[in-house]
Amino acid sequence: MGSLRRVTRVEIPHPDEAATIVGTLEQVEPDQLTQGRKIALILHGTMGHKDYLYQRRLAQRLPFDSFRFDFRGNHESSGKWRQGNVVGDAIDIQVVVNYLKQTYGYSIELLVGHSLGSLASFNWICHTNDGQNLPAFINVSGRYRMKVSDSAKTWREAVQERGYHEITISVAKKPATFRIYPDDLDNFANWDTSFVWDRFPAATDVLSIHGLSDATVPPFDALIYAKVLSARPAGTHSLHLMEGADHNFIGHHDEVVDSIIEWWGLRQRGGLKTGIWIPTSTKLDIPGVRL
Repeated sequence: MGSLRRVTRVEIPHPDEAATIVGTLEQVEPDQLTQGRKIALILHGTMGHKDYLYQRRLAQRLPFDSFRFDFRGNHESSGKWRQGNVVGDAIDIQVVVNYLKQTYGYSIELLVGHSLGSLASFNWICHTNDGQNLPAFINVSGRYRMKVSDSAKTWREAVQERGYHEITISVAKKPATFRIYPDDLDNFANWDTSFVWDRFPAATDVLSIHGLSDATVPPFDALIYAKVLSARPAGTHSLHLMEGADHNFIGHHDEVVDSIIEWWGLRQRGGLKTGIWIPTSTKLDIPGVRL
């Protein structure tokens, strides 16, 4: 009988500013040496945190160790928060990767990014040595086109009036206030995702999950990523479009986790094929449709 899982709070000092990245290390076999063992990184999106949506459930279901953390300025991690900080979040990923490798001897096996976390993952994968050697990536609600939503237009109007827009939301059941400045909006709107066509590693297996009711990032963006990543010579791309799911997969968190666990098992058995993928856990009652 295997050992019980161990959940450990980890604080990582940031080299670029007086900040600390706070995360949760979930170990499947805590009594075993970590040197050379595989680990997954689970990344949140804009104004999120390490335990929102499906992140904790996924960590509890993965068959190997994982680390989920708050990007700088989010929830328990200190430092300066910036809206749509794709560059800064990619730096945070590398800081975490360096720490896990140097402190525990882990080998980064999988990234799972949601929304902005996915965008930062693409940036990290395409522009770092560690990213170029990543075996697997799961892109959840990832944006390709940087056209922003109607809510962001309201933010820009507020920024023009007083120099910033302020928004207060509940984060981990506590109120949190974020300020959005003109440079934040401009940098995000002008972010160029086209580097993925030339720089995404050839051998990395990818699963893209996107809700068909996503009003924040149109599902067509997932089709663009499918086009980009399906033409590579080695790595596969599986596209799972989830019916009835919005950007945050409200009411579908278990379905997201089930899909990821099934895809991972299929990958371990060497059964991945590039194309549209419908997990066997998806409930369909449509005559003539076979899963």
